[in-house]
Amino acid sequence: MQKIRWGVLSTAKIARTKVIPAIQSSERGEVVAIASRRFDSAQAAARDLGIARAHDSYEALLADPAVDAIYNPLPNHLHVPWSIKALEAGKHVLCEKPIGLNSADLEQLLAAAAKRPELKLMEAFMYRFHPQWDSIKPWLAKDLGQVRLINAFFGYNNRNADDIRNLPDIGGGGLMDIGCYGISLARLVYGCEPQRVIASLRPLPGYQVDCLATAMLEFPEGIATFTASTKTEPTQWAEIHGEAGLMRLEKPFNPEPGQDAKVHLQLSGAHQSHNFCEGNQYQLMADAFAKSIQDNTPVPTPLSDAQGNMRVLDALFASSRENRWIEINA
Repeated sequence: MQKIRWGVLSTAKIARTKVIPAIQSSERGEVVAIASRRFDSAQAAARDLGIARAHDSYEALLADPAVDAIYNPLPNHLHVPWSIKALEAGKHVLCEKPIGLNSADLEQLLAAAAKRPELKLMEAFMYRFHPQWDSIKPWLAKDLGQVRLINAFFGYNNRNADDIRNLPDIGGGGLMDIGCYGISLARLVYGCEPQRVIASLRPLPGYQVDCLATAMLEFPEGIATFTASTKTEPTQWAEIHGEAGLMRLEKPFNPEPGQDAKVHLQLSGAHQSHNFCEGNQYQLMADAFAKSIQDNTPVPTPLSDAQGNMRVLDALFASSRENRWIEINA
């Protein structure tokens, strides 16, 4: 089996510390090239991570004939334009979440993808590939009964005013960075789209992006709430309440490889705890995407899912601006 040859756009931290090492240890892929607008940065990353070639521009990477697929971890405002350029260069694209700034932005990427149907394009929601979900999905289907309520929290503490996640003009803010996980999880668990949403998005003194984001999503059969915080002690959890049981996920979004991802079940008054300590969700995501290329099968997470998440993000921003419920029009 010939491995998929990856090129990486930029030396972003998530690429250097998470995704590149995961691809390098994967079964189906290898990173063969990396690019930066600062050539010394690309050279240093290539040297440190065992990558064969460093490019001094993104254009040079896309023109590299030895690259099959692109991983795009650029700032949010560059996801769509450089993913389009990658598709136009004949490369498959795995793009970091959120895949665009809004639905209008995403439509440009969808139009470009429609012109190159032979190429694969996927939004990189890595949490869905963690092994804990192989058990969670059957429990949801067989044990919890109808889900009626989901509560989730995801937070970290980032006080660096120059960090891209704290810059308003390039898609910064807590909702875009980590609130999108709460939306994705709720839509995954309910298996459908919310009907209407409401949100409170608050900056804090000294910042122009939302630092505290709280939202409620109404689904046909239940409700989901989540809070995303970028200025509090790091933590994460999710609770899924069904008519026949309760499930609590201690690390639903980004458990580190080798760390326990515990899932607690309460069914008919009986408690169970399950540990999932193996599995690198970034590696599993990269292999799943590579397999879709090699087998010419649909990607695991279709673009329709990215569209659904983006519609909800748009509605939550509108809700906070207008201080009212916003209907979701699929």
